[in-house]
Order: sequence, then C-alpha cells, then structure tokens
Amino acid sequence: MRPEFRADPRFARWAHALHCAVDTAEAVVIKTVAIIGAGFAGLSTAKVLKTFGYEVTVFEKAADVGGVWSASRRYPGLTTQNPRTTYALSDFPMPASYPEWPSGAQVQAYLAAYAEHFGIAEHVLLETEVQRASYDERSATWTVRARRRREALSLAFDFLVVCNGIFSAPFVPSYAGRDEFVANGGRICHTCELHDPEDARGKHVLVVGYGKSSCDVASAVASTSASTTVVARELIWKVPKLLGKLLNFKFLLLTRMGEALFEYIELAGLERFLHGAGRGIRDAMLGSVEAVITRQLRLRELGLHPGKPLETIARSTVSLASDGFFEQVASGALTVERNVEIVRLSAGYAHLSDGREVRADLVVCGTGFQQRVPFLDDDVVRRVTDAQGNFQLHRSVLPVGVPRLAFNGYNSSFFSQLNCEMSALWLVQHLRGDIALPSEAAQREHIARRLAWMEARTAGKHAKGTNIIPFSLHHIDELLADMKMTLSPAKRVAQWLLPVDPSDYAYVERALRARYGAESARDAAASHERATREEHAEAAE
Repeated sequence: MRPEFRADPRFARWAHALHCAVDTAEAVVIKTVAIIGAGFAGLSTAKVLKTFGYEVTVFEKAADVGGVWSASRRYPGLTTQNPRTTYALSDFPMPASYPEWPSGAQVQAYLAAYAEHFGIAEHVLLETEVQRASYDERSATWTVRARRRREALSLAFDFLVVCNGIFSAPFVPSYAGRDEFVANGGRICHTCELHDPEDARGKHVLVVGYGKSSCDVASAVASTSASTTVVARELIWKVPKLLGKLLNFKFLLLTRMGEALFEYIELAGLERFLHGAGRGIRDAMLGSVEAVITRQLRLRELGLHPGKPLETIARSTVSLASDGFFEQVASGALTVERNVEIVRLSAGYAHLSDGREVRADLVVCGTGFQQRVPFLDDDVVRRVTDAQGNFQLHRSVLPVGVPRLAFNGYNSSFFSQLNCEMSALWLVQHLRGDIALPSEAAQREHIARRLAWMEARTAGKHAKGTNIIPFSLHHIDELLADMKMTLSPAKRVAQWLLPVDPSDYAYVERALRARYGAESARDAAASHERATREEHAEAAE
C-alpha cells in the first residue's frame, strides 16, 4: 500500500521519490549505510548495523572519534555528569580504573576502545567533513559528498543515518562592539573552543551562562586568571555529586523512581499515584532534596538560590555542581553576576544590562548549540523539521515520509548513550520490516502532541523537539515495546530503587541475534547478490 501524502504540490517530488523507493524495495536491498558522526550515536549505530550484516561507513570531521568528547571539543574541567557505571554502552563497561566521574579525555579513550574492540575503527573516515548528502529518486540511494583532508569523496549508499548530535554547532552571540573588543586584544570563544586553561592566565575572564560547561570553565580558570566573572541571565539548580556529602546523586535521579517524580505525558501505575492522590508524597520527596541542596551549597548565603522549585530541572537537564565552584564564590575567587546579560563589548570591558561595566579580556560563551544539518538538501530539511525548526521524528529516529533516512542521538537524556544504542537496535528491526509503524497521519499527530507537551513543560527549552530529559527510561521502554521486548520483572523492580546498569539492556541485541539467526555480513551479501541477480533477470525479460 502506498503511503498517503499531503496534496500540497511542494511535496510532490518527495512523494514520487518515496513511491519509487516502495516500488523498488524488493529490487534494491539495503546493504550499505552511511553514518554521519562518530560520537556515542554514530559508533553504537555502526556497531549494531555491522553486527547484523550491514556495510557501514562513518564520516567524522574531527581527527578522533568521540563527538562532544573529542579533543577538538574538550574544555578545561570537563567531566561526565553521569557516574562511570551508568554512562556506558550495554556490552562494553567503562574501565574499573576510571574515577566515578570520568574526564572528557577518558570518555574519548573509552569510545576509541569501543570502536577498536568491535571492529568499527576501520570503517571510520576521520578528518572527513560531509558537505552534501542527496537522495536520488531513480536509484533509491543517497550520495554523500565529503572532503577528507584535500581529497574530495563521492560515495553512494542505500541508507543514511544522521548522528551529528544536538551539540554539533556551537552558538556564540554576535555582541555589539565585538570588533572593537577583538581589535584591542580581546578574545571571544565558545566553551568547547577553549582547550587550555593557560589561555586564561593573568586575564580578566568573563564566562557567559550558568550551565555545567560555564561553571566548569569558571572553576577551572579562577585560580590563574586576573579575575573570573560568570554572567548568568538565569540561575538554575545545581545538584551536588554527593548529596549531604554522602549520597551519590545517582541514587536520587538515575533510577525509575527518580524519573517518576516528574510528570510524563502518559501516566500509569505508581506514576499515576505520585501525580494524583500521592502528589503530597512526591512533593515532600523533592522538597527534602531541595532543602538539602540549598543548605549544602549555601545558596541563600551566596545569593545563588534559583528562586524556583527543584522540579524545574526537568526543563533542560541536571546540572551538576562543578568541583570547587561554590567554594570559590564564597572565597571571592570568582564572581557571579545574576539576572543580567551582556549588551555591548568595548576595549577591555563588557557592558551589562543593569548598566554596570565588567573588566574582560577573554569572553567564554557557554551559550548552547544550534542544531543544524547543512549537508541535507533544502527539500529534506523542510520534510524533517517544522516551521520553528523542530525535528519531526517518530521515536526520535524516523522522519515521516522521507525514504531511507534516520537520525540517532537526537534524544538528549540522562542516559543518552543507552537511548542511542536502543534506537540503533530499533532501527535494525525497522530495516528488517519488523516494526509495525503507525500510519503517517498517526505518526504526525503523535509527534505534534509530544512537541506541544515538550513546549509546555520546558518553557520552550526542548532543543528543537529532541530533549527527552528526564524521561530516558520511558523512551527506552517505548522502543522496546515496538520491538516486542521488555525488561525482566526483576531488573525493572531493581531499577526503581537502584541506579540503572546499562548491562541490563545487553539482552536486547542477544534477542535480536536469536530472532534473526545472527546473520553475518556474508549472509547479508549473499542475500543482496541474490536480489541483484533477480533484478537483472527481470530486466532481461
């Protein structure tokens, strides 16, 4: 049955393209897959697809794998937010020698080891930036044009997976007076562009933003800079790594109970109770944690209390308290300017919205990222996003009505790496035709409903429709339900009280191997060869 498309003639060409793909589905077997990006999403997608017989090629513009953990992106003081045991892929634990919160360099080394262990490294083209990925209607293939150092590449694939992530394009505001500031020796950069703390030595440093990266950088450079000032437009809650200096925060937020404290779009079981008749219990739980954090970090004494309830952390992410940050504020080693922003720069100064001036030689912006897919044709971008730029993805993976294209890593969450891995396994089952997708109309309605919910609960801070924080496990549960799989009752119960162990989900790939007979790459190639012979025979007739 052919899919239905809107009557708008703007979509006629894509309707034709998809119809061509449907018509040739049996003749053109999906064998080769291009993957853009070599972070958690790209590498786990490559490993999973390779396991099930697909030929993968990963394009990575950096000189190493790792995505946001690449040496080209790491800022001083970068560590994980998740503890080591919760921030790993299901069948490849982080080394036991790593600290509880691994450094950025250690995470990159872990991903490089993962790529080597599973034979992915040889399929990664480093220092290779994709310039254009275009879909050809007649052949039902994607052509990827890229530049590898000085070499131009043009390669055709049966399928494309975009894994460039939601932190791929750093955003730096265009401040008035920027030219004058730079001409007089000033520097403006994003946090991910500041790699050496020595760059701040003896300088007046202004750090823009109050997220984890901003506070990490401020804390890392405060001891060597002439001065360090954080300019915070809005204060947010910071969560100590050890609550009360004793309890690891993973026991609070990285459990099913922690997730259930926040209201999901659909409530069931204990969650329905916690947000209904038992809401008083839920409010008391969050309130007690809020009180502990307020006392421990001395938020009221330092004037850094956000002035809003702790549950607002569900709007964006948990922001761990950077090591030494609040102690340095208390000692005067760094200053936080609250509820203000930079309105103008001049030679050696930043002018704030409250009329004050602050000395500045180096402005470091922790001002977020823009989600961009500049390598996709305009027609494709219009199909995968709405008028506001929100990505229209079923299960955060499939664009509606665009042939042979998927996204992975567009699901920012507390367990981003697990969501990426489970999405890759879901994609395998989809490619095998074993996922019962709703109609296109139903998919669009579901996406629109989720976007409206995200907009309401995050006050617009939903990263273009891709922020599923704090509902990581809900998303995984939905993927598994589509795959007709479920976590064992014992493990599910354990996850209500204990931090999630990624190895709990190693069974998913094993189950798929059993389901598909662990088809090897050789088997897939033989299948493709048979289909090709049949296609040629039909053409000869």
